[in-house]
Amino acid sequence: MRFLPKSETERRQMLDALGLASAEELFAQIPAELRLKRPLALQPGLSEYEVLEYFRQCGRRNAAGWPCFLGAGSYYHYRPALVDAVVSRGEFLTAYTPYQAEISQGLLTSIFEFQTMICQLTGMEVANASMYDGSTAMAEAALMARRISGREHVVVARSVHPEYREVLRTYAHNQAVRIREAPYEPQSGAVNLQEAAALLDDHTAALIIQSPNFFGVIEPLREAAEAAHRAGALLIHVFTEAVALGLLAPCQQADIVAGEIQSFAMPPSFGGPYAGVIATREKHVRQLPGRLVGQTTDSRGNRAFCLTLSTREQHIRREKATSNICTNQALVALMATVFMTVYGKQGLRELAEQNLAKAHYLAGKLPRRFAGPFFNEFVARCPGRSPEAVNQELLGKRIIGGLPLGRFYPELADSMLLCATEMSRREDMDVVAAAIRGSEGGRQ
Repeated sequence: MRFLPKSETERRQMLDALGLASAEELFAQIPAELRLKRPLALQPGLSEYEVLEYFRQCGRRNAAGWPCFLGAGSYYHYRPALVDAVVSRGEFLTAYTPYQAEISQGLLTSIFEFQTMICQLTGMEVANASMYDGSTAMAEAALMARRISGREHVVVARSVHPEYREVLRTYAHNQAVRIREAPYEPQSGAVNLQEAAALLDDHTAALIIQSPNFFGVIEPLREAAEAAHRAGALLIHVFTEAVALGLLAPCQQADIVAGEIQSFAMPPSFGGPYAGVIATREKHVRQLPGRLVGQTTDSRGNRAFCLTLSTREQHIRREKATSNICTNQALVALMATVFMTVYGKQGLRELAEQNLAKAHYLAGKLPRRFAGPFFNEFVARCPGRSPEAVNQELLGKRIIGGLPLGRFYPELADSMLLCATEMSRREDMDVVAAAIRGSEGGRQ
């Protein structure tokens, strides 16, 4: 009965309680021309078996299990079976906000472990309990830099994910924050540091650099930090591909690290839900948005955990709040925690090495647009064909291609962003390379 509408008897009881004779009287205040006078155009009801089969068919149409070379901030990685086994437990799946530490020790412990691992990955001293996603983490990091520096403006590299930059502009719109974009070098694909440095002035709060950037190119973070610090600004290091942290050394000169951990056991899922993070130096901890779980001891001296900082306006005076972010992505962050625990330090490095090797194998068969060093994504030219046409051909072979870049970068309309992960097979990469080169070969 939980899935069925009210019975006729129940409807009659409700109308009697309201003193009404019919449902028409209940809706009498709604103009007649706005009321639907026919049944809803819905198919007849299905049995449970038929509903399940319907969704299986939808899943097959959604290209489930197809080889995928689409990255651009959402990556196709293997998800260890242990992840779902842990996060499906009722203690985690139904957990609410851990305001009452005495009954939330398990959840608080998992968040504390997550924060610890993020600090180890990023080289920072403190990390929050996660954010909504990478784009909001970057925007919140920019506002955090503004509070720390007392300056109004930010400079962001044009090689940062275009949708992240769009979220930043939305945040900045009513905050009196001016955003200036630094161009990328047409040869390397990395930020043009000389022009970025020229945009930094006494009003600049932060320089925002993504590495690996949207084109997959590894940015010169140390030099970027030096340029930012010379101008009295902070460096915000952004990442979208968390697996790269298993191989690339963290930038010790960065002031804030913000990014997305979708790669750690979260399926692409049409774009979410994901989890973002912000990590920073301990001296900036009181400007850190979101939540932070700390370790303490209880009245008996036992190890215990509690929400140490929660800097939103619900908890403190509005003028003291550092953020309007309401919560953390605890369940998704737990997935990442289990993922990092399963792989460990050496396993994550080996995973990153697999990604590096497979992407370089594919790139070796294609004309690259940029010469800069890259991790598991790169930009390929599509000689004589549009990227959209290439993708249509690949779909016919049950392969998901890359991202045509003309949508975000008109000057790169002839190019495609490709990603290869540990899930990419050599034979599928050969088909993609043949399609881009216009060859007649490949899988039929």
